[in-house]
Amino acid sequence: MTEAVSDQHRSSTDERERSAGGGEGLRYLLVLSRPRFWLYLAGPVAVGVTYGIGDVSELFTPVTVALAAYFLVPANVFLYGVNDVFDADIDELNPKKEEREARWRGSRLVVAAVVAAGALGVATFAITPRVAWPYLAGFLLLSVGYSAPPARFKTKPFLDSLSNGLYVLPGAAAYATVAGSHPPVAALAGAWLWTMGMHTFSAIPDIEPDRAAGIDTTATVLGEARTYAYCFAVWAAAAVAFALVDPRLGALLGVYPVFVAWVSRASVSVDRAYWWFPALNTVVGTLLSMGGLWRVYPLWEALP
Repeated sequence: MTEAVSDQHRSSTDERERSAGGGEGLRYLLVLSRPRFWLYLAGPVAVGVTYGIGDVSELFTPVTVALAAYFLVPANVFLYGVNDVFDADIDELNPKKEEREARWRGSRLVVAAVVAAGALGVATFAITPRVAWPYLAGFLLLSVGYSAPPARFKTKPFLDSLSNGLYVLPGAAAYATVAGSHPPVAALAGAWLWTMGMHTFSAIPDIEPDRAAGIDTTATVLGEARTYAYCFAVWAAAAVAFALVDPRLGALLGVYPVFVAWVSRASVSVDRAYWWFPALNTVVGTLLSMGGLWRVYPLWEALP
């Protein structure tokens, strides 16, 4: 009987391997990497570079292009691959995995791709200065610690929110790489607070699935109404922190507390509003990057 069970397990594994191989495996990796959220890691790199350079000629270099390329796709494969491995059981109850995302389908190809993406992250140390290393190391460690035991920050209320600052670290690393110095403390704090709000807002649609699975998060502990208030508070603090760097930056980041206040009072479903954030973040990130570029190449010089 034991041999029969073992044979059945091997057969199931082989079938999964075949279904995840070749083009199907690549398509699954693409879904796993969350294309809608690619700019959540690559966007901060663009912002960090534009504010760190001293001249427009420094914008596109082999190092800046390599960092942007890594954080656009491989870093997302690594981050979300680790997440999906350790959330496989929980995601069985998560309706978000039905359409826009995919449930974990482990295979040698997929696991190898996730490991390779992590190895590429380690390789970025070889092309960046020492001042950028703490941010790169922090990204890799938090990418694992957020989902994997023993830390598994995502199941620890408020630490789940705090650890989501990992999304800031690619931008800090890019800034440090081109500027040769650490980013302003107020900007780093503001960006970290922004990610805390983003993470906690995105957890609102997961409140019921997480509770059903016995998972504690900031959102499950606070409940929907108080989670809105939490997001408003950290986003307002982020706007203040950015205003200390430049009042125009603070005004731009002020769109987030306004947005969450509107969602909390409007009839729009939070599940729907959650999927508007990639567009909102792209617009804000583009304006931030343009502001950085205008420091070294003023708008009036670009006009005919």
